[in-house]
Amino acid sequence: MSVALGVVSPDSDVVTTLDNWDPNKQIIVISGTTAETYLTKNYPDIPLQKFDAYANAKSALENKSAAAWANDNTEVIAFANQSDGYTVGITELGSKDTIAPAVAKGNTTLLDWINTEIENLRKEQFFHKDYEETLVDVYGKDYIDELVIDDAADVEDANED
Repeated sequence: MSVALGVVSPDSDVVTTLDNWDPNKQIIVISGTTAETYLTKNYPDIPLQKFDAYANAKSALENKSAAAWANDNTEVIAFANQSDGYTVGITELGSKDTIAPAVAKGNTTLLDWINTEIENLRKEQFFHKDYEETLVDVYGKDYIDELVIDDAADVEDANED
């Protein structure tokens, strides 16, 4: 899967950019996450409302104590898909990362085997089929091409980031 940061906000005021942010509005983040680090570094003027627990962050957004919630795009997409009245206006903020198997450096036997298996699964469109069978209820059909990596070039590009 391809992942990045994303931003979800109420349908009544969808956040589509962080440029020219209203300093009177806050963005919810989970303390210690990539979202907190990214926003602190790249948007230091945006006030952050920090939570230690996802449930508290979701409740704060539902209670409109902040304008938006920034987190992994998979998390905010799932929230918006399962919660009426919310839209992911920014699906990719910052750099993209890849969720994929990892192999210890130097273990070429395992690496070659995994790469061969992945290539065979790609040819069968396994990853798209698996998404449709297991994840479409969580993320919806609109995000399949954004989240599922089905091309070796996409994996290489994501790993270079």
